Amino acid sequence: MHRNGAGFGRCRWTRTALLLSALALTPAPTGALAGGTVPRSLGPKTSTVVVIEKKYPTGTIVVASQERTLDLVLSGNRAIRYRIGVGREGFRWSGVVKVGRKAEWPDWRPPAEMKARAPELPELVPPGPFNPLGARGIYLYRGSADTLYRIHGTNEQSTVGQFASSGCFRMSNADIIDLYERVKIGATVIVE
Repeated sequence: MHRNGAGFGRCRWTRTALLLSALALTPAPTGALAGGTVPRSLGPKTSTVVVIEKKYPTGTIVVASQERTLDLVLSGNRAIRYRIGVGREGFRWSGVVKVGRKAEWPDWRPPAEMKARAPELPELVPPGPFNPLGARGIYLYRGSADTLYRIHGTNEQSTVGQFASSGCFRMSNADIIDLYERVKIGATVIVE
């Protein structure tokens, strides 16, 4: 059988087209991808039940920025305490907000202010191992307005417990999954 027949040419062209399609669909290497930093776990669970000094209504979240902790009030003066990452110098804030919405494996759109500081940021980061919101996002609202601040997971475990964010509160993915299941939309969040 001769290899110069029409069937062989079509087969060769099909293989070439498939190879080129596969290359086109393969994401371009990013710093994280090239560095091999795809997370292999959800990170540590840091939650512990503690006694707190003040009494808050059950379900209230209290963020102590200086201590880098987040308490979810269970009842009376008992709370579940998590280790968190908070805003770096110039990005910390305080106030009272509410949980406006929650999302599992959220996508991320950098706010305009962040894009102004870092124009190389993409318009959208889809859910997955390189998304800075990690496994869950809890969206903080003031009235009906999104503050653009979040309590969220992170795939950069080294930032949990640090002053590292642009104002959001970072938790290990294991901790944010736990908190996400416990917190209700409309819950009060007190940031100190």
